[in-house]
Amino acid sequence: MTDRNNIWPKLAAVAAIGAVAGFGGGWAATTLGGPADKDFEAYLLANPEILPEAMQALQQKEMAARLDPVREAVMTPYRGAVLGNPNGSKVLVEFSDYACGYCRQSAKDVEALVAKDPELKVVIREFPILSEGSVHAARMALAAAEQGKFEAFHHAMFAGGSPDEAGVEAAANAAGLDIEAANKAIAAGKYDQELAQNQQLGRVLGFDGTPAWIVGDAVLAGAVGERELAEAIAEQTG
Repeated sequence: MTDRNNIWPKLAAVAAIGAVAGFGGGWAATTLGGPADKDFEAYLLANPEILPEAMQALQQKEMAARLDPVREAVMTPYRGAVLGNPNGSKVLVEFSDYACGYCRQSAKDVEALVAKDPELKVVIREFPILSEGSVHAARMALAAAEQGKFEAFHHAMFAGGSPDEAGVEAAANAAGLDIEAANKAIAAGKYDQELAQNQQLGRVLGFDGTPAWIVGDAVLAGAVGERELAEAIAEQTG
């Protein structure tokens, strides 16, 4: 008899084939090693819902392999670029762009998570991929982090309008930044290495949009909402 535990190696092989080629009408009759045994085929036909689980498990395994070599760089924030408890035992990483509507939508979810969990540390990786304005906003955010005012600037940016020059300046004023010092550091290219590193990390992890989230070995994409983020944090850090 085939059970859920001993079919996983074959199921992973089928999932791998499906990930590359898609599932055709005869997918259940073939594995990497040739014709499937009848018990395996019967189990899959009786339990088709486990195929999406297998695909998800395969994707998570592949992402963990990508993440492991860069995990320390991903989890270590630019000094001051955190929300919540900077010494928290639970770490959620967000790749974010101030020009991203989904990031703006998710900002309230992150605020709610931080308010509910005093152990939550949210590492913001500035990942400006949408516009020149978002690049300028990201640089100003890092200047705000250096001045100890990252959280105030971050919230002001998402509470305001587009990340154009006026919007960035308004957020910087609202956060109480020394704008002259910030602009001087920006003009000197002080934050360009950090942004370049974040772009490289995004390429390694295959991120082509924002927001993208990492907690433990779990990777989530898009405005997934407070509930899904909370569940991932609990599962990965509980």
